[in-house]
Amino acid sequence: MPWTPALALSLAYLIGAIPFGYLLVRLMTGTDVRAAGSGNIGATNVLRTTGRKAGVLTLALDIAKGYAAVWLASWLTGGSILWMSAAALAVMAGHAFPVFLGFRGGKAVASFLGAFLCLTPVPLFAVLVVFVGVVAITHFISLGSILAAGTFPLAVWLILHPQWPVMMAALVAGSFIVYRHKDNIERLREGNENVLSLRGRAH
Repeated sequence: MPWTPALALSLAYLIGAIPFGYLLVRLMTGTDVRAAGSGNIGATNVLRTTGRKAGVLTLALDIAKGYAAVWLASWLTGGSILWMSAAALAVMAGHAFPVFLGFRGGKAVASFLGAFLCLTPVPLFAVLVVFVGVVAITHFISLGSILAAGTFPLAVWLILHPQWPVMMAALVAGSFIVYRHKDNIERLREGNENVLSLRGRAH
């Protein structure tokens, strides 16, 4: 049907806009995660401010919503690569600019992971190796995210030589993730970026 692509993109945005980090922290502690740490609603800030359980749940749910949005777009549009690619960007936009929280959301890394796990799983796993290696060496989640996102379009091109919608989505998504980390990049340059702690506290 001609309206199904619009429905797919609208649903992708609304799924992305579900603020799982905010909701989990509110349910577990009664506080607003946006008032603590970096003010972000994503898994990293939830981990640092609320603890490992909340952080892992936020990560899993945010990845799941990214995957669900692209899968749903595929189902609604008969597997259209164009609309699946657009849905990947729409779910990231929903997470970053959620209508339910006044358009103030997260960096969209986890929703990026879920969306491209559905759309381009092999290149995604390739850059996850980059992410894990960088974080293991430096203990900076932000640096791992930046380098993985920055190399993602190249990985998509080298591994898949995909159709243009997928390539464009990879370029836009990777660039968007890097842009959303602009404050982290500045802190990395100044030498005061937060260091990963699996106990849920930065040091």
